[in-house]
Amino acid sequence: MDRKEVVTSVAHDLHAAEAAVDAAITSATTLVQSMIGARTMLKLSPVVGADSQAKAMAAIAALSEAREAIVACHNELAKDHRRLGFGAYAVGILDKSGDWDAGRPPVRDTVSNIADHRAA
Repeated sequence: MDRKEVVTSVAHDLHAAEAAVDAAITSATTLVQSMIGARTMLKLSPVVGADSQAKAMAAIAALSEAREAIVACHNELAKDHRRLGFGAYAVGILDKSGDWDAGRPPVRDTVSNIADHRAA
């Protein structure tokens, strides 16, 4: 394998990992939706299944952290790519319109900012 093939292989693996995390988040949120829908259709109290639903939602939170980590990995790999002298390189989705949220603070900061604005 030449250098370009090695880099391409890593890029494909990165994109596969990103897609897997997104798929896991989608599946976990579908599970929570299904749990709530089932409880509602069966006319059960919200207390029923609350613990299992909380665990599923904790899994979603953990998957969200995993997504943040894989995105950070992506950004670090891009820096490594440039440091190694490969220049611009794109594989997979070329529209990196993740810039739509550029300049916005992370969700955690947004929540605290909302609280600050309400207090003002």
